[in-house]
Amino acid sequence: MKDISKTPAWVALTAHKRAIERVHLRDLFAGDPQRFAKFSLSLGNLFLDFSKNRLDGETLRLLRTLAVEADVAGATAKMFGGEAINNTENRAVLHVALRNRSDRPMLVDGKDVMPGVRAVLAHMGAFADAVRGGTWKGATGNLIRDVVNIGIGGSDLGPAMAVQALSPYQQKNLTFHFVSNVDGAHIADTLEKLDPATTLFVIVSKTFTTQETMANAGTARDWLVRALGADAVAKHFVAVSTNAAKVRDFGIASDNMFGFWDWVGGRYSLWSAVGLSLMLAIGPTQFGNFLAGAHEMDEHFRTAPPEQNLPLTLALIGIWYVNFFGWSHHAVLPYEQRLARFPAYLQQADMESNGKGVTRDGKPVSHATGPILFGEPGTNGQHAFYQLLHQGTQIVPADFIAAATSATETGRHHPLLLANFLAQSEALAFGRTLVEVVEAEPVAPALVPHKVFPGNRPSNSILLRTLDPHALGMLIALYEHKIFAQGVIWGINSFDQWGVELGKVLAGRILPTLEGGTAVAGNSSTSGLLDQIGRWRAKP
Repeated sequence: MKDISKTPAWVALTAHKRAIERVHLRDLFAGDPQRFAKFSLSLGNLFLDFSKNRLDGETLRLLRTLAVEADVAGATAKMFGGEAINNTENRAVLHVALRNRSDRPMLVDGKDVMPGVRAVLAHMGAFADAVRGGTWKGATGNLIRDVVNIGIGGSDLGPAMAVQALSPYQQKNLTFHFVSNVDGAHIADTLEKLDPATTLFVIVSKTFTTQETMANAGTARDWLVRALGADAVAKHFVAVSTNAAKVRDFGIASDNMFGFWDWVGGRYSLWSAVGLSLMLAIGPTQFGNFLAGAHEMDEHFRTAPPEQNLPLTLALIGIWYVNFFGWSHHAVLPYEQRLARFPAYLQQADMESNGKGVTRDGKPVSHATGPILFGEPGTNGQHAFYQLLHQGTQIVPADFIAAATSATETGRHHPLLLANFLAQSEALAFGRTLVEVVEAEPVAPALVPHKVFPGNRPSNSILLRTLDPHALGMLIALYEHKIFAQGVIWGINSFDQWGVELGKVLAGRILPTLEGGTAVAGNSSTSGLLDQIGRWRAKP
């Protein structure tokens, strides 16, 4: 397997970085009045401004050459062609088929998966219409008023993020709740507010054995059975799973199980039946618009040349900073309160995908891989961690995300929000010099250094016309393909997650000690902590 860090483009980029790192963004803008036009791209109602990055035309040329040397285009064709690019699990990676709105077949092992995809969507749609229209009723004949999604990881983060993001499009007589943490407080605090007679649970677990999910599902079932009896389970629980036997054993009718396929990875599963809670919230038509937005971005990523390709451009800019500047963090800053969960969603999408230390053929990587991603909605983040972004010793590239119009145009709120969205990226890029501080206002000499902003801190600005289902689909797919392209360049498998397995194994070994009091073999720290826990649990 090719070591990307030994390629001519990588070597050239290393030399190029030494020259451009001395250039300030103020100078790049001053030297080219057309910089914004040259360094921005759009697709439909999504606009990307990447002009406030520490790069020039030569940087982009070399980065695109790097993408050619890594054969990003060939890897993309393999993914869309249904090849088993998840090589450690021998699986295709075909979430793009879930939102394929064309008539084009999508093949896995020579078989078109689209009839199955459309059948599941139709099943979901019929169920969503029944719940939303009131023909699906609980065991006592009451309409469903609350929907509780029980899952974890991609089975929680995706639906929870999207339902919040698209709240203006929700049916108002339904309220949605999301339970993921195995901490009993999460399910207990949720159930405390609900009426069993009007509550529907959506249990999301591919194997129906996920420890956290099934613990929460069992508690929810016990709560319902105490109130309405065991026969009520079939009218208040549905499953998103592939394990029909365990679903039946739980008490859920087979007709109320919504399946998906092993080529759907958890963090890419929102587009499948895992998105059932979202379809219940916004309805089948708007869910179709959500899929259509992602499909538009898929087709763009698949067919657009590198110089016009939005996901590839974001991927290459990220490579530039992680591998050549050595900046290991990335901030995602949505200036849209309804995207409050979007940074958490992207944490899983990015850090679980590209947080890898070995190549696809199992050799240690010779370069940095995925960044540490974090974020918070603006303007809240401005009063939390932006101080470090502006004047700290670590440089953190950032993505600012906003919508030009809001579904909630309340007084001056949205103009104030957009003013901050624009101002923060400007302040990061251009800063404030010592001369500007002194000329702006009378200031004590001792305070002058504290009021200087170095600037030259890069960011992208992603602007949507409005945050609607189509735009959200485009936005998520934009980042999915960015992550994929970076993984290809780094030579890693972005679609497995073996790093989460060891903790599960160790937890399984430790749990019997907590429940039965038997001694555990292991290190002195774990043994000592178990002993302390045992003493405190014995005497609460």
